[in-house]
Amino acid sequence: MAPLDYDRWRVPPSALAIHLSIGQAYAFSVFNLPLSKLLGGAVASPDDWSVSQIGWVFSMAIVVLGLSAALFGRWLERVGPRRAMATAAACFAGGFFVGAAGIATHQFWLLLFGYGVLGGIGLGIGYISPVSTLLKWFPDRPGMATGLAIMGFGGGAMIASPLSVALMAHFRSATSPGVAETFLTLGAIYFVMMLFGAFTVRVPAPGWVPVHARGVVRATRTPDVVSVSARDAVRTAPFWLLWIMLCTNVTAGIGVLGQASAMIQETFPGRIGVEAAAGFVGILSLANLCGRFLWSSLSDHIGRRATYLTFFSLGTVLYATVPSSGRSGSIVLFVLAFVVVLTMYGGAFATIPAYLRDLFGTQEVGAIHGRLLTAWSTAGIAGPALVNYVREYRVMSGVPKSDAYGVTMYVMAGLLLIGLGAAWRLRGLQRSLATVGAERLA
Repeated sequence: MAPLDYDRWRVPPSALAIHLSIGQAYAFSVFNLPLSKLLGGAVASPDDWSVSQIGWVFSMAIVVLGLSAALFGRWLERVGPRRAMATAAACFAGGFFVGAAGIATHQFWLLLFGYGVLGGIGLGIGYISPVSTLLKWFPDRPGMATGLAIMGFGGGAMIASPLSVALMAHFRSATSPGVAETFLTLGAIYFVMMLFGAFTVRVPAPGWVPVHARGVVRATRTPDVVSVSARDAVRTAPFWLLWIMLCTNVTAGIGVLGQASAMIQETFPGRIGVEAAAGFVGILSLANLCGRFLWSSLSDHIGRRATYLTFFSLGTVLYATVPSSGRSGSIVLFVLAFVVVLTMYGGAFATIPAYLRDLFGTQEVGAIHGRLLTAWSTAGIAGPALVNYVREYRVMSGVPKSDAYGVTMYVMAGLLLIGLGAAWRLRGLQRSLATVGAERLA
């Protein structure tokens, strides 16, 4: 526990150390091709793993992320962020070490268990471990606080991708593509970084409020922030409306992220090559990162509900106009539409903890957040599947690849309309929750 004169700005670096580490998950695709040629070398052999098979490692990690966040959320609130962060470090780094053993022995189940299951547990615990702590340190700016940490998850891939490529090039030899050695090195690096976060994090004393914000916090301490337990929160309609809102937004965004390179190349054949497509993916990653901080900070001023209404209404329009921009041949409009979409994709992740804090209080917000992240697990499977299988069906039906994504974009727009309905419905239920809180205070 921090002393009363502790500078709260020393806490965000602890959270960033965790999220920049586990954000490596978004860069896992750099291993897809090298892992598919472990035995064959320059060309994949019949006994090598297929790229589609390797893709299940990332999907498993995302699914386990949501499930472990839900399972260990209340444990986190009980033991505190330091033990949770240290546990996340052990699991995430351990996932790399076990995965390296699977790569070295060419045992896919070991890679799947290591990075997908053990590493996924580290992802889940690590993702939620700083959230409730930051909300307690920044009661006057909860959106900005969670945005500071969660932007690290979006930016982790920007560090991990070139680092992984450089390490594989360094360890590559005539008998090895260097993937196993890279896994071992990354595991050691991230273990140290995450332990730094665990050892430097502090929690505020009960009832602590920053001096300059005392009047602000008292003025905004309305009945709707009376603390609700995780067990009670999941029994309320607002929780499930938030679940729908997060799931629909993430399903749309993660589907684009997973297929961005191929999508822009196939939409503009002959005009966009591999290098330009890689630049497009990099721009989307930057948009994802910036959106996490910008939208969550903006939500402190315009409100969480208004922020999500913007996500869904603007996102619906953008997804619906993407097919026409592709048919018109406008690369600029195509890229701009997805840049805005990806800022809102990241913004949804960063804003949701503050929304939970507004509705249910800070007592078990980490546990509630963990249970809500099962929406991410669902979206992690639904988003890529929608994009990939709808595209495949359209191509097999004789539709040119440049037009194969049109129906998918309209499906995504329809999903966002569902999220818009949930956000609109939440308004009345939020007032009901506030009334319950007022009765409890009385």
